[in-house]
Amino acid sequence: MTRERTAQGLTSGSRGLRRLNLGMLGAALAAFGLLYSTQALLPPIGAGFGVGPTVASLTVSAATGALALAILPLSSLAESRGRVPVMRVGLLTATALTFLAAAAPTFAVLVVVRALVGVALAGVVAVAVAHLGDQVHPAELGTAIGVYVAGNTLGGILGRLVPGLVEETGSWRTGVALLAVVALAASLAFVRLVPVAGRRTPATAGAAGHTDAVVALLRDPGIVRLCLVAFLLMGGFVATYNYLTFRLEAAPLGLSTGVTSLMFLAYLAGTVSSPLAGRLSDRFGRRRLALLGVAVSLAGLALMLPARLVPVTAGLLVFTAGFFATHSVASSWVAERAGARRGHAAALYLLAYYLGSSAFGALIGLAYQTGGWPATAGSVAALFLLGAAALAGVPDRRGVTSSA
Repeated sequence: MTRERTAQGLTSGSRGLRRLNLGMLGAALAAFGLLYSTQALLPPIGAGFGVGPTVASLTVSAATGALALAILPLSSLAESRGRVPVMRVGLLTATALTFLAAAAPTFAVLVVVRALVGVALAGVVAVAVAHLGDQVHPAELGTAIGVYVAGNTLGGILGRLVPGLVEETGSWRTGVALLAVVALAASLAFVRLVPVAGRRTPATAGAAGHTDAVVALLRDPGIVRLCLVAFLLMGGFVATYNYLTFRLEAAPLGLSTGVTSLMFLAYLAGTVSSPLAGRLSDRFGRRRLALLGVAVSLAGLALMLPARLVPVTAGLLVFTAGFFATHSVASSWVAERAGARRGHAAALYLLAYYLGSSAFGALIGLAYQTGGWPATAGSVAALFLLGAAALAGVPDRRGVTSSA
């Protein structure tokens, strides 16, 4: 019996949609846990291999950069071969590579393996939003994508918390290996819960068709601006978390790796703000909610300036909530503008998103090494202000339902 794959056939109360949501949650937990599995461990990794903060951050930037470069090719492959099979292979491959990363004999090998993890995960994150777009009614897309982004935040917590806490009693290698075990369980849940559905007719066929779709999307100034927003904000967000670990473990705070990893529980603020922003954007308009998210993040950065644990913690919660609210809104906004090309549009958005993570996640390390945390926060604030300027120029074509 062929499983119905249209949005109309998967209502919010159906058993099929519940399985889809749980399966996509498993995919998000595994993918984003694996992608950032070294971020909470940057100080011990740097100490173990004798490298500084900027070089140690390459274990994160190599994964996100490789992911960005692989997104368009793997998105095109998924459009032709099927999204669920590509996601399955990507998750299982990335898990196997993470076991190898835990045993890396040199820093160079670790960076190379982390880059390969990024390539494998490109097959997951490149198509997940588009897959949801095919399964969920358009009127509920903002909420559905908000829930998926919330799953991303839980995966982000998993990827930082498990290795960081395990490192306290073992080593960073043990922490990464244990995370791979958890990711394997989440990946198998995805394989079981999200079946390979009937073949969807691709919107485009062949390399030329995929290229034409991308070129057409790049002619939309709104999509280009939203991709620029992703590039700037994700770069600032990852840099904040990268160098906050070094700040927290240095004087005067002097926290341990285990305690520092608990700061990544701030991602729970994004777990709440993502679906909330998705719902509110459907009601009040995407541009308004996205700009509000940027303003909230800037307020969080300001709170984090004093070198005291309470304001740093509060600021991190506020900063994270604002970032994920904006990201949730921008993701659904791109999908809405792209229409039938949502698969390619999601790939373009994520290409910019992870290029920003890779570039600024490393480059802002220079600000941290020369000017400490104030220079880091100032650099991140500049990126968010540029992102707000880009958002201000995107027309909200859906309008505001409350004023209709």
